[in-house]
Amino acid sequence: MMSFDVAAEAYDSFMGRYSRQLSPQLADLAGVQPGQRVLDVGCGPGALTAELVTRLGADRVTAVDPSESFVAAARVRHPGVAVINARAEDLPFEADAFDAALAQLVVHFMSDPVAGITEMGRVTRPGGVVAACVWDHAGDGGPLSLFWSAARALNPAVHDESQLAGAWEGQLGELFEAAGLRDVEAATVSAKIEYATFGEWWEPFTGGSVRRGPTS
Repeated sequence: MMSFDVAAEAYDSFMGRYSRQLSPQLADLAGVQPGQRVLDVGCGPGALTAELVTRLGADRVTAVDPSESFVAAARVRHPGVAVINARAEDLPFEADAFDAALAQLVVHFMSDPVAGITEMGRVTRPGGVVAACVWDHAGDGGPLSLFWSAARALNPAVHDESQLAGAWEGQLGELFEAAGLRDVEAATVSAKIEYATFGEWWEPFTGGSVRRGPTS
């Protein structure tokens, strides 16, 4: 799983604005209910973690991320949550430890998506829920779709985000099935941000969220 070499505040101004809108939608789709124990996989600075804490309480939420800076930020922001430095592909938990495992905007960046989703299934109890959402990059549904549209107009061979895992309609479900999960259902969640100027939209992309290679 790739980690992000960027400060939590830079991520907040970039993807965090979308994550905060997506978090309650993903939690609803997963049927998160009081009393459950839920794992947030690839938690980043903790947007989805915050939603889960609101619904369940800090002691019922566990979060993991491979980025040390994100783990540190999430621990400060969410006292009482067990926030652990770990990869989705190698979760440090026993089987059936959680009622649900959620991954928000994370599958794109798993070095082995099937392995990561398989691990999410392993640590979720029988009858529990594994849920994830990703950007519809191939359908021009990502935050940088305007940029990539312009880039392709200049160079049709440009390597854009549509090559990321799960970026095509139906592909996330295929990954779930390849991971051995049953009763896979697809749904749509969305986020909309309005920007006053081009600069307001563009500036966060220049300030960070730099991906680095898979961590071990």
